[in-house]
Amino acid sequence: MVSKALFFFALLSFSAVSLRPASAENEEDPGLMMSFYRDTCPQAEDIIKEQVKLLYKRHKNTAFSWLRNIFHDCAVQSCDASLLLDSTRRSLSEKETDRSFGMRNFRYIETIKEAVERECPGVVSCADILVLSARDGIVALGGPYIPLKTGRRDGRKSRADILEEYLPDHNESMSVVLDRFSAIGIDTPGVVALLGAHSVGRTHCVKLVHRLYPEVDPAFNPDHIDHMLHKCPDPIPDPKSVQYVRNDRGTPMVLDNNYYRNILDNKGLMLVDHQLAVDKRTKPFVKKMAKSQGYFFKEFSRAITILSENNPLTGTKGEIRKQCNLSNKLH
Repeated sequence: MVSKALFFFALLSFSAVSLRPASAENEEDPGLMMSFYRDTCPQAEDIIKEQVKLLYKRHKNTAFSWLRNIFHDCAVQSCDASLLLDSTRRSLSEKETDRSFGMRNFRYIETIKEAVERECPGVVSCADILVLSARDGIVALGGPYIPLKTGRRDGRKSRADILEEYLPDHNESMSVVLDRFSAIGIDTPGVVALLGAHSVGRTHCVKLVHRLYPEVDPAFNPDHIDHMLHKCPDPIPDPKSVQYVRNDRGTPMVLDNNYYRNILDNKGLMLVDHQLAVDKRTKPFVKKMAKSQGYFFKEFSRAITILSENNPLTGTKGEIRKQCNLSNKLH
């Protein structure tokens, strides 16, 4: 009888031990979820949305920055706001690498962070602010509203040393571009849709002159060449000068499918734009998106969602930065 009682007690104890870690782990790290801050900072998403609207009203180019931020941060190993960290004596900031040339408006992420901190100090991560500002920036540009999960935490280190392993350059082959995105779960139509972000913003002449000098790339639409030469008159432009060409002369401030019609008409500015329109793997999707903005938005939303959920830090990993450009140990 005693042995049976002991066996029964041991079985109960084993069951309790077996169940406890999973439950505790789930409570400790729920992962990403919709409305993660519902209880801890219920106004967070509304504050971010309002700040994005105010900043866009004052500085139209902020929305381009929000959109570019999510790509440059989340595509590099983890969606953890490592992009926002300043350089230190020991590490270079991702913001200062060649791949980040032309990126700006990081100070406005701090503006949003300060507004959120006033409501809920130490609760909302810079990684979530980066992702949600991109979501709301897309809407400001006329794009779709994309429901995105939250619950990310902030990384503590820059990934400048490995950035080029993850971010494809605008001169890379289409195979490299597709492979880089495939590694994080984004398929070919998703890649075609993501590059539709080139519908807005501008291309700096530094990134374009190799297609204009010493000879103009014959792939360019002849009707587009004079405009580009006017905008980029120097074969070796000063990187500090503001010389650029609008990505889409028709609707430069609107995220739409006009980009695909442009590249099919040989008006894509960067080599990757041209390749997208001619490569047999991507051209069918380019043509489909050129015909249907709804299809473009559907694939764009799906790709942004996958990108935003790339290997985030959650639970007790990382930290909630007090200031987005500094890890807490340097604050």
